[in-house]
Amino acid sequence: MPGALDPRTGLPVVAMVGGGQLSRMTHQAAVALGQSLRVLATDPAESAALVTADVQLGDHRELADLQRLAQGATVLTFDHEHVPTEHLQALVDAGHRVAPGPAALVHAQDKLVLRRALAAAGEPQPAWAEARTVHDVAEFGAEVGWPVVAKTPRGGYDGKGVFVVHGPDEVAALLERHGTLLVEERVPMVRELAAQVARSPFGQVAVWPVVETVQRDGVCNEVLAPAPGLSDELATAAQELAVRIADSLGVVGMLAVELFETADGILVNELAMRPHNSGHWTIEGARTSQFEQHLRAVLDYPLGSTAMTAPVVVMANVLGGATADEDWSGPGLDERVHHLMAHWPDVKLHWYGKTQRRGRKLGHVTALGEDVTEVRARAVAAARYLADGVVDPAFAFDEEH
Repeated sequence: MPGALDPRTGLPVVAMVGGGQLSRMTHQAAVALGQSLRVLATDPAESAALVTADVQLGDHRELADLQRLAQGATVLTFDHEHVPTEHLQALVDAGHRVAPGPAALVHAQDKLVLRRALAAAGEPQPAWAEARTVHDVAEFGAEVGWPVVAKTPRGGYDGKGVFVVHGPDEVAALLERHGTLLVEERVPMVRELAAQVARSPFGQVAVWPVVETVQRDGVCNEVLAPAPGLSDELATAAQELAVRIADSLGVVGMLAVELFETADGILVNELAMRPHNSGHWTIEGARTSQFEQHLRAVLDYPLGSTAMTAPVVVMANVLGGATADEDWSGPGLDERVHHLMAHWPDVKLHWYGKTQRRGRKLGHVTALGEDVTEVRARAVAAARYLADGVVDPAFAFDEEH
């Protein structure tokens, strides 16, 4: 393996920009592989910084901090896409390995760049336009019908930077605040799907089953693997689409392609070039998790099997609820974890170590089984208990026994 190695282990040092839960779970995968993960965090209390030995505090927007992070590392990668493209190019020009590279990553950073690339490649996507004036939006809305969806080209995630616009009069303030907007047709979708693929510099690819993602208020609540009722034909089309995008953009590492399923097929919504919420189920639910696969891909190791470990896997996010309120007087977190393990001994918990607040992604749970309705009920009930302290009556203990 060319590049810098950890002199203590003789194995690679992976530098990851960002100290959130994606870095935390990547660290867990790195431990098993014997690799050293170095994390750039903004605060020592960040999720990954709490568990990773090699933590550097700094700002991902500062080139000097990125240079310090990359020094002596085998490869630099990401748990978010918010790094200035020009800084990444400077690292590449200085001889550092960056995966994915800036020319690929910009398609996950800038939605307008992505839309242009997909259009040039003839890939399926919603009707869209670049809008700089109210007239631009009015013209687009008249063409595709109201309401339309307005997005900030950069920086949005988990529903942030996304606005449903019902007429031209709602656009002026958005344009004044954000300048240029991406406007898209509001797709009459059946549901949202995600296709994940890993790609190595050698060009090897590995795909997981296509999943259904259940979103509420722009935030992922559940992931169902494989997507229930999805035809083999459409599933294959989604996987092949993800592979084509990864190849055409030169992605190295994980790529999540978020999709709209419509009555006529699938459309590309957005991309993420890193481990992604739609793949957390793979930790227990696949032979190779997205986190291990990302490490293998960015280091150009042969990729692992993506076969599922059970017929059905459901992941449910634990989003801050009643238990995050200051006036919560019920069981504390440790007591709730005890109760969760008693009620759902087969459900796997991943807690991210974050301070609690309403709506924040605090952790996730994963359940495995054979029937999607039953498996989903267990995962959702367990997640709800951690968030709100409420045990679903279907899973309550019989007080007489």
